[in-house]
Amino acid sequence: MEIRENTAEILELAGYKVRTAENGKIGVELALKEKPDLIVCDIMMPVLDGYGVLHLINKNEALTGIPFIFLTAKAERTDFRKGMEMGADDYITKPFTDVELLTAVESRLKKTALLQKNYESNADGMQQMFSDFGNKKAIETLTDNRSTNTYKKKQLIYAEGNHPHQLLYIQKGKVKIFKTNNDAKELTVGLFGEGDFLGYTALLEGTAYKETAEAIDDTEIAIIPAEEFNELLHSSRELTQKFIQLLAKNVREKEDQLLGLAYNSLRKKVAEALITLQQKYQEAGTEKFSIHISREDLANIAGTATESLIRTLSDFKSEKLIEIKDGNITILNQKKLATMLN
Repeated sequence: MEIRENTAEILELAGYKVRTAENGKIGVELALKEKPDLIVCDIMMPVLDGYGVLHLINKNEALTGIPFIFLTAKAERTDFRKGMEMGADDYITKPFTDVELLTAVESRLKKTALLQKNYESNADGMQQMFSDFGNKKAIETLTDNRSTNTYKKKQLIYAEGNHPHQLLYIQKGKVKIFKTNNDAKELTVGLFGEGDFLGYTALLEGTAYKETAEAIDDTEIAIIPAEEFNELLHSSRELTQKFIQLLAKNVREKEDQLLGLAYNSLRKKVAEALITLQQKYQEAGTEKFSIHISREDLANIAGTATESLIRTLSDFKSEKLIEIKDGNITILNQKKLATMLN
């Protein structure tokens, strides 16, 4: 009881709002009612011990993800290992100082905030993610002084069904990944540019590539050993969890793309393909976006026949939504393209 009151007092003095419970059963009931940002729990408690509390917390979806810190007078390694294997986030051995307690609480809350943060599924988003998790030079460390492969426009970088042995980093150029059906028709499912990584999904899953990658322009790619990527990624459990969330975001974006291809009109498909290219490849500080891309590649991004794409581009040109000159497409009215209805 004295330890519980002292712990609560230290946290309250630090500005935290604290709720206490005299045993594990009441603690679980209180957690269900209050939905706390963090739980500090003693192992040795009446009615229900700390391990029982953690077990019930893990089983309840409403409490999933709440950071959990054990307090205990037991310093044996077996107790520490049991708690961490059950899913505890940290472990403080009594007696502890106020600094030790506050540091553990602040660290857990900070990491939880990072896990809730949304990152863009691109090079900048990945760099920011690594930086937030304490490795500001992660991308630089991975990519500096690497062997580089060069690819000409339309050259394959890897093919569906092949197994990856390294992580690929685009130093220059543009790359598309696409799927091919039984009739040899292509659908572009991803666009990549300078600063992007390729092939990490297959590396993480330990499977073959599920798409084919091809250079849209002349491209330079740095080769990074898979072992170094895995070592960086698994440097912390939280970073691994956040990276998986980033992959899930990529999956959702692809699902949205497929829904659009299934239900959008031809005009909207082409408009969204142009906007996607602009969002991916427009350089900072430029007013208008212009790109030289084959009509076949653009049709594969839009999910339509090349002939239909060309007719739609001609309509957009007549409506002064785009300009076409020497094979380059320049967007003149991004707002109207982005808000085009079926």
